[in-house]
Amino acid sequence: MKATRRFHILKMAATAISGLQITAARPSITPTHRIFKAGVASVGADFKGASWAKLASTCNISSVHHFQRSFTSSPAKFEKVVTKAMSEGVENKPASGLPIDLKGKRAFIAGVADDNGYGWAIAKSLAAAGAEILVGTWVPALNIFESSLRRGKFDESRVLPDGSLMEITKIYPLDAVFDNLEDVPEDVKANKRYAGSSNWTVQEVAESVKKDFGSIDILVHSLANGPEVTKPLLETSRKGYLAAISASSYSYVSLLKNFIPIMNPGGSSISLTYIASERIIPGYGGGMSSAKAALESDTKVLAFEAGRKHKIRVNTISAGPLRSRAAKAIGFIDMMIEYSVANAPLQKELSADEVGNTAAFLASPLASAITGAVIYVDNGLNAMGVGVDSPIFKDLDIPKDKH
Repeated sequence: MKATRRFHILKMAATAISGLQITAARPSITPTHRIFKAGVASVGADFKGASWAKLASTCNISSVHHFQRSFTSSPAKFEKVVTKAMSEGVENKPASGLPIDLKGKRAFIAGVADDNGYGWAIAKSLAAAGAEILVGTWVPALNIFESSLRRGKFDESRVLPDGSLMEITKIYPLDAVFDNLEDVPEDVKANKRYAGSSNWTVQEVAESVKKDFGSIDILVHSLANGPEVTKPLLETSRKGYLAAISASSYSYVSLLKNFIPIMNPGGSSISLTYIASERIIPGYGGGMSSAKAALESDTKVLAFEAGRKHKIRVNTISAGPLRSRAAKAIGFIDMMIEYSVANAPLQKELSADEVGNTAAFLASPLASAITGAVIYVDNGLNAMGVGVDSPIFKDLDIPKDKH
């Protein structure tokens, strides 16, 4: 009786698996985990060892172990797609999920001078995905940055997901305010903070990178400066306003103009912007809001021109407030972070890594159809029309996290 029952169950299982083979042999929109569930329902939970061997023989299954793992896997594994950057330390392991793979790509990140800004975070994420890293550092900050790297002050910040340290292949002195040597005033040339450095204008740096490496695939603009940023727009001088535009938006045009001849087709260029480009942020003055608006407008035009002529994608990331060294110069960054946590849809402090990972995605083939876009990475603050922490909303039942 038991033998007869086992025979019937085996027959049912064989029929179910034959059906699976037919289903797999032709296109189907049936979710894989549903097919496996049907097989499990027919086979039951007691089929192991010899029974599986017989089943495999009956149905011509080439790999019992693979098939058995498929049957016993959780359906959730077929429903969830995981996207993550991979570093070289795991290159020999089978890829899982939907990896961001930039191995064989070379990136130049302009505006890295310490280990706590968005530029550094972007460099780390690109490195974690396998890209080779070159950076451009503001000339007056170059010696301190290189010294800190050599002395291991940034080692903790250099740690990648696999435990290895981010390697920077070469650091170039850069002042993106000047396109070429003829643009540099004599007082800057004579400035002791520029002594000992050469070939640091945008054109010269691009030529140096070409001479050293031939080409790049990824260009990142992570720099801005407004000498009168603490002044209201009505009190901003023409000189201060134009300086903000020059350093914070035209510098990107110049960077792309000079680097695009050495960028491989299919490459990606990324800049950083801020919500002040389209919303009023009191205290973010000196023409900086205008500079960010110009940067976003230029992103769209550059996306068209660079895409048509060179097959290069151009995007900008509108990042939320970060307690970086540069942001602290504004004077109210802590208040902006507190405001964001209180009013954004996602009530948490933004991390630099979240912006870095977004940049890695935009630089990867996964974003091959994205160009001319402003990508908001700010916990959703850009979507808000009012500050929900206002007393006027005290009687509304608005969910709030306790911090």
